[in-house]
Amino acid sequence: MSETPEVRPPVVTPVRVVIALCLIAPFVAMLWVGSYAKVDPTLIGIPFFYWYQMLWVLISAALTMLAYKLWQRDQRARKAASGGAAR
Repeated sequence: MSETPEVRPPVVTPVRVVIALCLIAPFVAMLWVGSYAKVDPTLIGIPFFYWYQMLWVLISAALTMLAYKLWQRDQRARKAASGGAAR
């Protein structure tokens, strides 16, 4: 009796690309120092350099949460597609 090969979903999917972008965006924003190495505009007396970085702390937390939720959904979909079998 011949065994049929296991069909696996692709490793790189659009959802996983979005997850990667969510996790990479904060690094790119913070490593591109020339984009925020200035004093103006100030926000309640805080120079742009500082409040921009603090804003990215909040943005990074939101993007990480989004990536995590997308990852959970992707894993549930993969588990359902494989018949719920444990790996």
